[in-house]
Amino acid sequence: MSNAERKTARRLLLISNSTLHGSGYLDHAETQIKSFLGEARRVLFVPYALYDRDEYAARARRRMSAMGYTLDASHECSDSVAAVNRCEAIFIGGGNTFRLLDCLHRLGLTEPIRRRVAAGLPYIGSSAGAIVAGPSLKTTKDMPIVQPPSFEALALVPFQISPHYLDPDPSSTHMGETQEERILQYHEENSAPVAGLREGSMLRIEGGSILLEGRTAARLFTKGRPPLEAAPGSRLDHILE
Repeated sequence: MSNAERKTARRLLLISNSTLHGSGYLDHAETQIKSFLGEARRVLFVPYALYDRDEYAARARRRMSAMGYTLDASHECSDSVAAVNRCEAIFIGGGNTFRLLDCLHRLGLTEPIRRRVAAGLPYIGSSAGAIVAGPSLKTTKDMPIVQPPSFEALALVPFQISPHYLDPDPSSTHMGETQEERILQYHEENSAPVAGLREGSMLRIEGGSILLEGRTAARLFTKGRPPLEAAPGSRLDHILE
C-alpha cells in the first residue's frame, strides 16, 4: 500500500483526555466516539499505560457497554497480535506514555497496529493513546518510569500530540517551563508540527481531513512560525500535514 493509499484509508479519533472535569469517564467524547465508530460494534482495548490492567479494562468495558459496544482487552487475549489483526476497532487508553510504548514494542504490536490502521481500522487514542499515534513520544509530559527500546511511536499521523495542554497562568509564581516553552524547545531539535490539545478537545482524522472537535480550542505549533489558535470545528489538514 502506497503512502497516498494509507493516508486515504486512515481513520483516527485522538482525544486529549478521557475524563473532563465535572463529568464521568468518556462522557464528553461519547457523541464523537459513536459517530466515529459507525457500524463497528466490537472494540479492542489496549490498557498497557496503567499498572492495574484488569481494573482499567473493567472500567473501559462498563463505559463502552453503556454506549452499546462489546470490549475485548488485549492483555486478556492469549495472542495480542492476533487480537489486533481481527478486531473491528482499537482503543488505546491513557496513563504513562513510556510504559505504554514499552509494552507496544515488547509485545510486537507496533507493526500490526500500523498495518491495520493503514488499511482503515478505526483507531481511538486518549491522552497517552493519542501521543503514541504520532511519530514519537517526545511531546509527552510523563516521567520515564520505564525505558522503551525506542522513542519511535506508531507514526499513524505525521504530527505530534501534546494532550492536556495548559496555558500559562499569569497569576502563578511557578518558575518552571510552561507547556508552550517545552514545545518550542522540542522544535529546536525536531521539525514535526505539534497539536496542543486542551482538555475537552479531540482530532478526528479521516483520509486527508483533520477536524478539531470537542468543547475547547487547540494551540498549534509549526517550527519557525508563531503558534496558532484553532477553534472547535476548524479544519487543520493544511497546518498539521
